[in-house]
Amino acid sequence: MIDLWYAPTPNGIKIALFLEEAEMEYRIQRINISKGEQFRPDFLAISPNNKIPAITDSAPPDGGKPVSLFESCAILLYLAEKSGKLLSGELRERHVTLQWLFWQAAGFGPMLSQNHHFNHVAPQAVPYAIERFQVETQRLYGVLNRRLEASPWLGGAHYSIADIATWPWVMNHAHQRIPLADYPAVKNWFERIRTRPAVERVLHP
Repeated sequence: MIDLWYAPTPNGIKIALFLEEAEMEYRIQRINISKGEQFRPDFLAISPNNKIPAITDSAPPDGGKPVSLFESCAILLYLAEKSGKLLSGELRERHVTLQWLFWQAAGFGPMLSQNHHFNHVAPQAVPYAIERFQVETQRLYGVLNRRLEASPWLGGAHYSIADIATWPWVMNHAHQRIPLADYPAVKNWFERIRTRPAVERVLHP
């Protein structure tokens, strides 16, 4: 059984998407981040960076004591290796998938998060920051679009953890002031994933 410490943010959604796609048994432990529950001592023992998501796997592959993990992409990699799903075992496709997974973790997610913050959350307008993160968001969507013009999925021929990691961030394209029509390959990819049954189960439980 996997316990998923969860809130419906892009990083939380990506783990729920994997678990649904892989048909793994799990239960959600909701963390209300607006009430500061991510700072509870019991949660900090699992996720010392006080961020969701985190997991506890009570039946790890080595048969030992439960395994707890934080950081969404580390969790995706662990779950893919445990289940044998959504990460190719072929050398080249596996490592192409991993580079796009890390691209999402290092660039796409953080920059889009800053875009959202300065456009919608910051208590005062900071024109330099708004412009800086908007331009970077547009650049990253361009990178994503070029990849998806060349390949049906981020890792290559198969839907993978790289797509699962990236898709929830594109859900908020309107808040990022990104018209998907300007990025047709991204739009096509986004719609193909949006209609997957696992996505429906996560977004409309």
